[in-house]
Amino acid sequence: MRASDDPGDEPLMARYLAGDHRAFEQLFTRLAPRVYGFFMRSFGEATVAEELVQVTFLNLHRSRATYRVGLPLRPWVFAIAARVRRDELRRRYRLKEDCDEEALVRAEATTAMRAAGTEGERQRERSARVREAIDRLPESQRVVVQLHRFEGLTFPEIAQILGTTALAVRARAFRAYETLREELADLVQPAAPARSGHEVA
Repeated sequence: MRASDDPGDEPLMARYLAGDHRAFEQLFTRLAPRVYGFFMRSFGEATVAEELVQVTFLNLHRSRATYRVGLPLRPWVFAIAARVRRDELRRRYRLKEDCDEEALVRAEATTAMRAAGTEGERQRERSARVREAIDRLPESQRVVVQLHRFEGLTFPEIAQILGTTALAVRARAFRAYETLREELADLVQPAAPARSGHEVA
């Protein structure tokens, strides 16, 4: 479509208000992707965004009489979308129907703090399990893991510290990491061969 053939949002809305249903279809085609992007940035869920786009245009249809012909259309449409967003957030946070944006901000902050606390607890539990598994290793293997995993030393460096060979250190590391991988299988991703000295996490 050439620019000169583009009817524009406002003329299309005027035609729709006059009873031209095809104009509504054209408006939906033009504006729905932008409204969808608005909801995706808010919620990050495609199915939710698609559903809220439908709600927005249903509300647009219901409130079409409140649009003042000639005024910019997109701010009016996004005002409707913003109310749909607020209703969805209100539902998720279980807030009152008359809540304002500040109430949503406070609820969002509280939810984020709770989520961070939960994740922090999971991380602490994970770390405790790793430490306990390491503590159960034979001391000769445990010292290698401590120096390699936590101090970042190479196998030759560890061999020099312990007064043994790099080959012997690799053998200890191999046995230690195999044991840890078995005990912590639910915590770790598939690892590279232990001969390369990869850590358990």
